Amino acid sequence: MFANTPKPPYYAVIFTSTLAENTKGYEQTADQILQLAQKQPGFLGFESARDKIGISVSYWQTLEDIKQWKAQSEHQVAQQKGKRIWYQDYHIRICKVEADYTKQG
Repeated sequence: MFANTPKPPYYAVIFTSTLAENTKGYEQTADQILQLAQKQPGFLGFESARDKIGISVSYWQTLEDIKQWKAQSEHQVAQQKGKRIWYQDYHIRICKVEADYTKQG
């Protein structure tokens, strides 16, 4: 359920969104893009939740890894579909994680 991230520092990309009415093909593409991200250099993990808004967080080793993922060709196609079709609104934040705390059980 939670990403198994390493000891900080590392980076988080926080993607917050609201969906548009037309979501045809969205779930399938989202699953494919996650599978592709998991194969990218520097990918550390992913967490996501959706109710009225969606919040997805991907974790990366470096800013360069994030830059390379943003430029990945299949990811760019999905980004364009998201902008044109699936998302009413979205906001992306990139953060450096300097500390994290865990409670298990």
